[in-house]
Amino acid sequence: MHKYFGGKTALAAAFLATAGMAQAADVEVLHWWTSGGEASALNVLKDDLSGQDIGWQDMPVAGGGGTQAMTVLRARVTSGNPPTAVQMLGFDITDWAKEGALANLNDIAEEGGWNDVVPAALQKFSTYDGQWVAAPVNVHSTNWVWANKAIMDELGLEEPQTWNEFVAALQAAKDAGYVALAHGGQAWQEATFFDGVVLAVGGPEFYQASMIDLDAEALGSDQMKEVFDRMATLRSFVDDNFSGRDWNLATAMVINKEAAFQLMGDWAKGEFLNAGKVPGEDFLCFRFPGSQDQVTFNSDQFAMFSQGEGVSDEQAALANAIMSPEFQIAFNKVKGSVPARTDLDASELDACGQRAYEDFKAADASGNLLGSMGHGHANPASVKNAMYDVITAHFNGEFDSATAVEELVTAVDISK
Repeated sequence: MHKYFGGKTALAAAFLATAGMAQAADVEVLHWWTSGGEASALNVLKDDLSGQDIGWQDMPVAGGGGTQAMTVLRARVTSGNPPTAVQMLGFDITDWAKEGALANLNDIAEEGGWNDVVPAALQKFSTYDGQWVAAPVNVHSTNWVWANKAIMDELGLEEPQTWNEFVAALQAAKDAGYVALAHGGQAWQEATFFDGVVLAVGGPEFYQASMIDLDAEALGSDQMKEVFDRMATLRSFVDDNFSGRDWNLATAMVINKEAAFQLMGDWAKGEFLNAGKVPGEDFLCFRFPGSQDQVTFNSDQFAMFSQGEGVSDEQAALANAIMSPEFQIAFNKVKGSVPARTDLDASELDACGQRAYEDFKAADASGNLLGSMGHGHANPASVKNAMYDVITAHFNGEFDSATAVEELVTAVDISK
């Protein structure tokens, strides 16, 4: 069982008592949570540690997806001064573990029973060579649609269940003078579209074959051409000023009733909540039509960098705080994601959160919990980036769908 009492983990409390100190050392945390909703969520973790007399040295690096953060991290590690903990996604964790840079958290994981409550699909990234090296903070899923409820009510739109119904809803919004689809023209955002479209076109088997297994036949199939055709359809509903727009600014368009829909991971919900919006009243959340039974995920995790011999007391306190049931619920209430463990009472989450948590557990149980290509949980960065290049080039009209299929096959083959 996880030992937790009086707001302090047993390990941190024992350290403070036996060391005879008023305060433990700070934790220095590198992350990219800089938007309003993200910053609010991070404060939950800061407050938790503050209650344990552990200070927090913030090291924020703006930019969704963490590319800039990894560049900063590489410089720190190269100089021999790694942070205490670093927010990471997917294969980035594996890459650093291969270098022997991460601390072994097995003793903490065993005490907390992590193996029993964290799905195997997440453990693929939390562990390396039999060792826990990172603590998962949450599970985000990427195949979501966010909608302005006032616009839907005004236009008499119901939640679309199929691709054709979704296209009809987009067209109705466009005809009424709204931006139908709020979007930021960045490669990772277009790849987020791609996650849902691949699932909707070919189901989980096609997603597994093409996005995860990188099967050349699936990548070069007629189904993949249909994926690109649908991406072109989505492009026709985006406004002219989309290029370079950050994701949270696209979310703001839906919040402010400028746009009807956004295709984005459930971190978008944090922006709605931070703006005082209520799910079911001001905005709606639903799975990308055609992918209702699947969950494509990415998981924010904090990798603990080796600080010498063993795990530092501050790292142990941070890891235990992250994985505690209390923190997992409190954090994900604010962030828009769901807990990374499957054994919790999610009644404190809002309507979208409860729906997402049930989807997550059901997908885990049915084998439909699939790593997101767009967010680094299907393949390493070299493959992901090669796919990004083709997807975003097609989205921006550089070549047609048939050519995009050929380019995708070639790019993946070269990058593997």
